[in-house]
Amino acid sequence: MSGSDTNVSAGVAVGLALVLSVLRLARRETPRHALSGLVGVAFAAFVAAKSGRAENFFLPGLLANAAYAAAFLVSLAVRRPLVGEIWTRLDGEGPGWREDPARVRAFVQATWLWAGVFLLRLLVQLPLYLVSAVVALGVARTAMGVPLFALGLWLTWRLVRRAPPAPASA
Repeated sequence: MSGSDTNVSAGVAVGLALVLSVLRLARRETPRHALSGLVGVAFAAFVAAKSGRAENFFLPGLLANAAYAAAFLVSLAVRRPLVGEIWTRLDGEGPGWREDPARVRAFVQATWLWAGVFLLRLLVQLPLYLVSAVVALGVARTAMGVPLFALGLWLTWRLVRRAPPAPASA
């Protein structure tokens, strides 16, 4: 693919993202999701257009997956499972979960699950990126995007609900 083709493709991607963002805003969906998607596509398109390589559209996502995998693995190494830190802050549970072996075990399992999700994405998508298989990379990214994320959320919920927090002491 020539640099000109990459520029046209990047422009089309940004144009479609812009249309979808406007549609989301017209449907009164939260602006944060509409705009973050547009910014993400625009950045990836910029990287691809500047490099002249279509596969570089996927580079920011690959780097993000590597960073997320590293964060989840480091949190396990330092015995502060990231899922526990996130879940209990969102839930308002507080730091007491670290004293409950069942809660810690559930959060460790869920953190391994998420590290696995991000590593699986890299395992599948990085070889496709390295051989410039742009169409296959697009299919893999789509299949491993929202569907895999939704599965990860559901499995996390299943793991964590098995070990409910201890009742607050009165």
